Amino acid sequence: MTKWRTLVLATIGFNFSFLIWFSFAPFTGPMAEEFGLSLSEIGILASAAIWLAPFGRILTGWLSDKFGAPAVFAIVLTYVGVFSMASAFAQSYAVFFVERLIVATAGITFVIGIQHVSEWFEEENLGLAEGVYAGVGNAGAAGGALILPRVFGPGWSGPLFESNWRAAFFYTGIVSILLAVVYYALGEAAKSDAKRQATKESASFTGWLYTATRYGTVVLALAYVMSFGLELSMNGWLATYYREGFATDDLVLASTFAATFSVAAGLLRPIGGYVSDYVARTETDIIPVFRGRYREQWTFVTLCAIVVSMVGMTLAGLSGRVLLAVAAGFVVGTACAMAEGSIFAQVPAMFPNSSGAVAGVVGGVGTVGGIVFPLIYAAPLLPNLHTGYSVVAVLMLPIVMLTAWVFRPHVAERATDDGWIVEGSGPEAAPGSGD
Repeated sequence: MTKWRTLVLATIGFNFSFLIWFSFAPFTGPMAEEFGLSLSEIGILASAAIWLAPFGRILTGWLSDKFGAPAVFAIVLTYVGVFSMASAFAQSYAVFFVERLIVATAGITFVIGIQHVSEWFEEENLGLAEGVYAGVGNAGAAGGALILPRVFGPGWSGPLFESNWRAAFFYTGIVSILLAVVYYALGEAAKSDAKRQATKESASFTGWLYTATRYGTVVLALAYVMSFGLELSMNGWLATYYREGFATDDLVLASTFAATFSVAAGLLRPIGGYVSDYVARTETDIIPVFRGRYREQWTFVTLCAIVVSMVGMTLAGLSGRVLLAVAAGFVVGTACAMAEGSIFAQVPAMFPNSSGAVAGVVGGVGTVGGIVFPLIYAAPLLPNLHTGYSVVAVLMLPIVMLTAWVFRPHVAERATDDGWIVEGSGPEAAPGSGD
């Protein structure tokens, strides 16, 4: 097993996980018609896709450190596939809702792959490697939006199912189970026995609690709410937004519009990681006020870009021009990609022997945005479907201010040691914990 084969395996696994996670999004129209759902209930369904992710990511991050990524990844893909197939046969909305809730835990595979890749790559290339993994993986949402409604179109009449969305859920479930077998058979936990042992030894509850409460972990987790949480919310919502906000009745067209966001948020993510690696390697100061904290500077710039682009999303929507709104969505996706790549360049660099645990906290907390933001987009109190984006932008400002406080040089240099609630020595300081 080489680091490049590991990267390819993890990326394929996560890409498909993202596809099956948001496989419901292109079919909200026919599902709403069959189950009699309102627009607000569709918003709840989009939010529910994230409900189990926070705890699931925190748990699987720690489990990946403890037992190795291949075993954990395979287990998740297996049960996700089983419940995806089961959801294709659901006759009541209550049963369907619960089954899709379990399928949605496919998103927890993100931290498993982050941990797996970090076990094989050196620090100077971590940002790019993690960016490629997460970026191409996240693009699975775009793949689902582009591929699924075309393969399983409105006129679907295939074996087993007359409903296109039921067929999509059944056959993607089969692929998930097959991929689980491949990942378990081909995956190898770490590049050396020493690295595997160091990571395994750090996976204690006290070690997890310590790293979870450091300034660096907390602020990156909140930054991930702004970036990845936002991406999740848009992946589950934009097809509905373009259809309802601009009276676009064409399911394929609305899904294609939504996919432009997912393409930007996914495929451009490696650039965010590469820039973080570059400024750290060349010691380039972007913002003098954070002098010497190179990765932190780039992360802060990307978070500010998200806030500005979300306001632009509202303005584009209010213009009434759907193509302008699609372009604005692409800009938001680009800002998310830059921020996500930057954040997960920092995580394994800061916590090399606890990357799974920290990635679990950051990735888990980050998904909260995917739960909350769709409820804001679809809130009946808002004057229109375009206003919610600016409301979300305003809610992000306290996170930006906290990030600025932690990224100050004298605070940032101790961000892996100082923290809230728990004091003492963390696993990163343990002797013999290096590669």
